[in-house]
Amino acid sequence: MPDKIKKITALEILDSRGEPTLQVEVELSNGTIGQASVPSGASTGRFEAYELRDDDAFRYGGKGVLKAVDNVNKILNKELNGLRVVEQKQIDDLMLSIDGTKNKSKLGANAILGVSLAVAHTAAKSTGQPLYKYLRQLYKPELKTYNLPTPVVNVINGGKHASTNIDLQEFWIVPHKATKFKDKLQQASNIFHALGELLHSVGYDTDLGNEGGYAPNVKSHREIFDMIMQAINSAGLEPDKDIILGIDAGASVFYNAETKTYDLNLDKLSMSSEEMVDYYLDLITEYPLRLLEDPFEEEDWATWTLLNKNSLIKDYKIKVIGDDLFVTNVKRLQKGLELQAANSILIKPNQIGTLSETFDAIRLAHDNDYHIIISHRSGETTDTTIADLAVAVDAQFIKTGSTARGERIAKYNRLLKIEEDLK
Repeated sequence: MPDKIKKITALEILDSRGEPTLQVEVELSNGTIGQASVPSGASTGRFEAYELRDDDAFRYGGKGVLKAVDNVNKILNKELNGLRVVEQKQIDDLMLSIDGTKNKSKLGANAILGVSLAVAHTAAKSTGQPLYKYLRQLYKPELKTYNLPTPVVNVINGGKHASTNIDLQEFWIVPHKATKFKDKLQQASNIFHALGELLHSVGYDTDLGNEGGYAPNVKSHREIFDMIMQAINSAGLEPDKDIILGIDAGASVFYNAETKTYDLNLDKLSMSSEEMVDYYLDLITEYPLRLLEDPFEEEDWATWTLLNKNSLIKDYKIKVIGDDLFVTNVKRLQKGLELQAANSILIKPNQIGTLSETFDAIRLAHDNDYHIIISHRSGETTDTTIADLAVAVDAQFIKTGSTARGERIAKYNRLLKIEEDLK
């Protein structure tokens, strides 16, 4: 058959942090070729699938991925040869069987995901479809309309995404009123540049962090919120009406396991779990803060539930988003559903390792009325798969960084093209 896999090859390339990752290419018997590359996170959950690195101190500080490359070229290339490229679930399941570990530590989740995504890209090309339409057939073919996700734009980087004094990891602006993606992106870009001018005017650094947001040293976290609010106004927009705010707290990083406290060094605060809840609730009432990602440590289930069940969460329509909490894993998401620990999920395919498992997590979330945020990683490539994925699964939001840096902009530009094609 013309759609059978002829060859799978992997190559060690560099991501946006200058660290190695994989690019995988799939070639069919009819000559069709598709490829994909794999991102990597800096702030990672303990329960993510295993990212295989070489641990060779003489190459890239031990972060090389030649072992994963070999696993693709020598093992998966042989085992998947001759399979029909359109059999995504069969291929993904076979790779999991070959690996045979719970966390994909034998082959490496990076090797497995690279093949899984490249298979989808190649299948889409072989069937003459744009990727988002092909992925829709794999996900829920009964969905007949396509919607563009709202961009969640990271304008200030902190935590592990920048070398600054900011404890909270990401500060977002989210266009709330505009209906077209291109208009939302334009608003976000205008605010981003207005914020840059404001930071410069008060003597703050305007260098960029890992995800393209500004990375200044500041006096307090509230100062950041205040400056973002001012930038929104400077761009001719109205906070809460046109633009809402969000954060990725990345709380596992500043959680002290010994004292069981959340330590915000910038604010000179050391808080119990209950006090941390109050900290967020105060911010919600003070600012139009409507999206909260990873507000607590990834095993602090009781506090997640305490926040999510607070009346203000419903009153202000807050999205309590699990990232490190869920790691795109059905089992952890099921536990979160039982405990009512959140109401939204961040989806990162490299947290789980295959496209099919990613779909499983999204389906479970959608079936339980969760909000879906498709996300990049801090170490990215110019691969745009997640843009097509967001449209395919009808995700409400996409998180791909600031309106700066090529690896972030590539996803936004892909969504602009999809929107144009869907007219």
